[in-house]
Amino acid sequence: MSILKLKGMFSSLMGQHDSPSKMAASFGVGTMIGMSPLFGIHTFLGIFAAWAFKLNKPATITGVYVTNPLTIVPIYTFGTWVGIRLLGMDLSMLALDFGHITFSNVVHELNVFLLPFFVGSTVVALISGVLSYYIMLCIFRFRDRKKPRETAA
Repeated sequence: MSILKLKGMFSSLMGQHDSPSKMAASFGVGTMIGMSPLFGIHTFLGIFAAWAFKLNKPATITGVYVTNPLTIVPIYTFGTWVGIRLLGMDLSMLALDFGHITFSNVVHELNVFLLPFFVGSTVVALISGVLSYYIMLCIFRFRDRKKPRETAA
């Protein structure tokens, strides 16, 4: 097998021949899934969505991994804050007494944050998916304009 044929197979696998809109949609869906409150099943959902909707798998998984160990705390904290604001909750009622939180009652103490977490993270995920689609669409279109055009012989 020649190097050129191998390179073509790799390019096809990576979706380098996909349209800018398909690549952007793949990344947008991945970002939406990655920022969703469905923590722990993001990768599975990303692979399933890429397969079900015939998206570009590497672009979808890359979007999913926007939420990673370095970004998960700020993303979910922001999502919870958005949920608190959207639900009109009073921040004073959400005060935690860290002196009385134990390992056995941590779920009970943090229960008040569950609804804001789910609502806010879902809203942030939807908005982030749409925004990342448009941002990536611009990037991929710009990339395609910079590529040299193949001339017909």
